[in-house]
Amino acid sequence: MEDNLITGAVFGRFDAERYYQTLLDCLSQIKEKTDFVPEVAVVLGSGLGHFVEAMDIAAEISYSDIKGFPVSTVAGHRGKLVFGTVGGKKVAAMQGRVHYYEGYDVHDVVIPIRVLKLLGAHTAVFTNAVGAINTDYRPGDFVVLRDHISSFVPSPLVGENISQLGERFTPVTDLYDESLRNLSLSIGQEKDIRVHSGVFLQVTGPQYETPAEIRMFRLLGADTVGMSTAIEATAARHMGMRVCAINCVTNMAAGINDSAPSHEEVTAIANKAGKDFSTLLRELITRMD
Repeated sequence: MEDNLITGAVFGRFDAERYYQTLLDCLSQIKEKTDFVPEVAVVLGSGLGHFVEAMDIAAEISYSDIKGFPVSTVAGHRGKLVFGTVGGKKVAAMQGRVHYYEGYDVHDVVIPIRVLKLLGAHTAVFTNAVGAINTDYRPGDFVVLRDHISSFVPSPLVGENISQLGERFTPVTDLYDESLRNLSLSIGQEKDIRVHSGVFLQVTGPQYETPAEIRMFRLLGADTVGMSTAIEATAARHMGMRVCAINCVTNMAAGINDSAPSHEEVTAIANKAGKDFSTLLRELITRMD
């Protein structure tokens, strides 16, 4: 992992110039391997990587083949960029992501979505596996985000602002696109897939949450909890991307019932929900304007 770990920091201080050069270097390496220019970037979470089977694939690149690009180390994350078309849209899919809990600096975690924006993607769709705090949800359901709480993780915008990427003080009042959310809900109703609208809360992980933490998160207004997505969505919005995020509920959060969450359960439920997820995501991409 060391060869791909680019913190952009010198003595703990974020080095904006070095970081931006890393993004440009990653971009250049991808362009050397493919001339594909995506419209939509899709980030696939734990157990959700099978979506690429619905793509007409034009090119694939392993993260490890891009110097400076962070590499996935978690089971269920294959670590490949897959380029192709879905419903006539040009898509770059991340088959697996990196997480803050893997030891990456928060700025490294968002390198992939920043590079895909520089490559041409104007819309970002994030997916992840989550625990449900809202007791109206059940494993196998999907939750399209209307908002998130990221106060428990570092902001990827901390440090010197890179003006080529976005403005210093980025408004996130409407971070998640309302039209894409409504379209997702409509598709769910049409295809008889359980899709809710909710608020997601990101934690650092890798430990699962305690029952007391879940009670606190519920008081804060969170419907779901997980270890990714919010910081990536923030970076995408910083760069002016249109953002949609979809949770796949893989378990009830700690203390909601008598079972304790496990990564094996998370992956198994996500795999089981894969068919509905692929249908939902394929239809969303095909119909988005």
